[in-house]
Amino acid sequence: MKARIYITLKNGVLDPQGMAVQSSLRHLGFDGVVGLRQGKMIDVELDMVDETAAMEVLDDMCQKLLANTVIEDYSFEILPDSAGDSAPKPVK
Repeated sequence: MKARIYITLKNGVLDPQGMAVQSSLRHLGFDGVVGLRQGKMIDVELDMVDETAAMEVLDDMCQKLLANTVIEDYSFEILPDSAGDSAPKPVK
C-alpha cells in the first residue's frame, strides 16, 4: 500500500524559503504570485493491507519523526493502487 504525506508550516510561522521562492518568481516576471509557502511531500510504501491500521501507523510516523508538530502541520492520504510504481510524470 502506498501513501503520500504532506508537511507544511503552520499559519503564522515564518517561511523564509517560501519568501525566497516567491521573490525569485517575481524577478522572473511572475508578478501575479501574492503568496507562497513551501512544504514537503513524502511517499511511503507500507507492507500493510488494512487501511485503518496504515493510517494509524502514518499518523504515528508523523508525530514521532517526520513532522515537527510545534511548527508544522501534516496530512496524508492512501494512494489508489492505480498510482503505479513509477514516479509522477512531468507535465511538459
